[in-house]
Amino acid sequence: MTEYNKSELLICTAARQMADNTICFIGTGIPMLAAALAKRTHAPNLVAAFEFGGVGPDLEKLPLAVGGSRTFHRAEIASSICDLMEAAARGYVEYGFLGGAQIDPYGNLNATVIGDHDRPKVRFPGSGGANDIGSLCWKTIAIMRHGKKRFVPKVGFLTTAGYLDGPGAREQAGLPSGSGPYRVVTDLALMGYDDETKRMKLLALQPGVTAEQVQAETGFELMIPDDVAVNDEPTDEELRLLREEIDPDHLYT
Repeated sequence: MTEYNKSELLICTAARQMADNTICFIGTGIPMLAAALAKRTHAPNLVAAFEFGGVGPDLEKLPLAVGGSRTFHRAEIASSICDLMEAAARGYVEYGFLGGAQIDPYGNLNATVIGDHDRPKVRFPGSGGANDIGSLCWKTIAIMRHGKKRFVPKVGFLTTAGYLDGPGAREQAGLPSGSGPYRVVTDLALMGYDDETKRMKLLALQPGVTAEQVQAETGFELMIPDDVAVNDEPTDEELRLLREEIDPDHLYT
């Protein structure tokens, strides 16, 4: 087995969450590599959608940003951000990738500020299209590093709605029934959400990690089942694709 780093592990785990014959909103960075890897392996018919209007590019070369020219290379559609968000509002986009500085037990995300909004300790880029993606895509996948400062009991600012404060809250807020957070991919584990309580639960551990380690790096109580799976390590072929074809310049790996 070839050695791998944490970024490569995150990318491979994220890629495996994408199903074939679906449409997925892709953000800058690791989601781009994950989508490119998924298309080269188990999901050749995955349609990558970029919020500035590129839909279904071949991803032969890694885009540098969601508005970059490579997001339109041999794309099925070259449109606009307005058309893409309308498509999501109509229910045509199955998956959306998200990130943030903080996430809470119900999958709410903060990508705006830490501290007082007007005089914050730290100011982040903000929502961009993340609020639309989290509100309108059927399933959202968050990718982030694991740690107590990121996994918090309550986000300091609500940038993107998860399950808000529990069952039924999304629907009461006017968001589509059946939509919401689906997976959280980190360097320690893969998490999902309990169907009844909508709280985050541990699904699988990254290789060499224990459930106790995951809980110790989480600022709230995770739901942990009796039997927890272990994610497969990146395969030699996945690593070859990442290193030789997808990101040969190591922009993200």
